[in-house]
Amino acid sequence: MAESNYVKQGEADTGSAAAAAKMKRLLLIINCLILAVGNCGGPMIMRLYFLHGGKRVWLSSCLETAGWPIMLIPLAAAYLLRRRRRLSQTKFFLIEPRLFFAAAVVGVLTGFDDYLYAYGMARLPVSTSALVIATQLAFTAGFAFLLVKQRFTPFSINAVVLLTVGAGVLAMNTNGDRPAEESSKEYALGFVMTLVAALLYGFILPLVELAYKKAGQEISFTVVLEFQMVMSLFATVVCTVGMLVNRDFQAIPREASGSSLGETKYYVVLVFSAIIWQAFFLGAVGVIFVGSSLLSGILIAVLLPVTEVLAVIFYSESFHAEKGVSLGLSLWGFVSYFYGEHRENNKKKKKMKQQQLLSDSAPQMEMSQPTNQTRAAV
Repeated sequence: MAESNYVKQGEADTGSAAAAAKMKRLLLIINCLILAVGNCGGPMIMRLYFLHGGKRVWLSSCLETAGWPIMLIPLAAAYLLRRRRRLSQTKFFLIEPRLFFAAAVVGVLTGFDDYLYAYGMARLPVSTSALVIATQLAFTAGFAFLLVKQRFTPFSINAVVLLTVGAGVLAMNTNGDRPAEESSKEYALGFVMTLVAALLYGFILPLVELAYKKAGQEISFTVVLEFQMVMSLFATVVCTVGMLVNRDFQAIPREASGSSLGETKYYVVLVFSAIIWQAFFLGAVGVIFVGSSLLSGILIAVLLPVTEVLAVIFYSESFHAEKGVSLGLSLWGFVSYFYGEHRENNKKKKKMKQQQLLSDSAPQMEMSQPTNQTRAAV
């Protein structure tokens, strides 16, 4: 009977582990899709604003995180579910002061990063801006190694190299991408600001992962949503201060009336910009929660060619041979990373099975021991 109960317990543990693995994969897929929407749609709609007469950089940077109140909807739903299960023994916000402070620091850094990125987007084509931002993968890999001791496999190293080289290939043909109305100085400044934005965001991603590890509390997906909301709130505060100093609020009505999109469409662009960028940040921190900061950086980089294709389709930007090569290298890097992850997961499963077999055989040996002793006595 004891052996039978132990076997049933082992089967239950195995079943719960399999269910947890399936839930983790589902969360990863959902966050990857959310990140894809934000990563591809964000730059496109921001560029749309600048192409049709928009000039306010602080306004654009503020819109990247101003959609944070959207997070209250899933948080309210999660709270109601918790309340139904535990009656009144629950709080609306689960995030604790230590993690709240970390989210606030990350949010301030994100606010300045938003400005750097928006400044570059105002002066560079989507294709050029995207290729510069892709260099954040190299920065993410370096900071992930320093901050969270990221373990690299040959496949992940190969992916980083391929995706970085893909961005470098695109850089070979940027001379013809400078808009006619931009001076060489403005174009160069936009390039530098975007590069600094890539470096800063390459630091932010591992910093988020480090915050999760040092939080001192259980990190659930609800806590991740709260972290994202706090981060976006403080980033929005930074950008709002910039807007006040730059008098952007007074300029918005004038800019709307003079926009080639029309006043109504101008405000629609602003609203959808806030929503789509919120998807980007939510997807990024969600992928870090389920996977790692390196995986988040790789997904952002691998979506670069998709943004390139969208820019060609909607904004008639050129698609030269270098962009095709970059697309191939990015897809190769993407496949390389996930093939490596698949192999690592298979190794972990084999180890778990071996440990399970050893633990299952332990009680059998203990039960057979008294029998042998009894026979010896007889």
